[in-house]
Amino acid sequence: MRRIPHGASRRPPLSPSPARIRSTIATVLDQPDELRELRAFHKALADVNRLRMVQRLAAGDATVTELIEHVGLSQPLVSWHLNKLRLAGLVETRRNGRETVCRLRPEAIEELEARERAILGLAARRAPRPEEAAS
Repeated sequence: MRRIPHGASRRPPLSPSPARIRSTIATVLDQPDELRELRAFHKALADVNRLRMVQRLAAGDATVTELIEHVGLSQPLVSWHLNKLRLAGLVETRRNGRETVCRLRPEAIEELEARERAILGLAARRAPRPEEAAS
C-alpha cells in the first residue's frame, strides 16, 4: 500500500464548476438595491426554524424563552434567527426586565407584498385574495 506523506491531500485540487463561476460573477455585478431588499426578505423566510418562529409570533408576542421552547433550539440559535427576522423587518423586540419580548410585524409582510408587486411589475395584475374568489 502506498503511503501518502503527512500533510499531503488525498484528492486532487478541485476547480470551481461553471455554475459556481457564474454565481460568483453574478454576485460581483451591481445589483439593484430593491432586488437585494426582496432577496433579504425572502431569505429570512427561507428557513423552517424561522418560519416556525413567525408562526408562533403570529399567535401573539413571545419571549425568547418561549420561542426556545417552541422551536427546540438553543438560545444562541434562536437569537441568531431572530436577528435575521429583525433585519428583514419582520420582527420587533423590546426588553422587559431581563426578558426580550418579540412581536411579529404583520404589516411588514403586506408592505413588502405591495412593494414586491411594484418592483416586479405585477402591481396592475393583482391576484384575487381567497375571500374575494369565494364571492
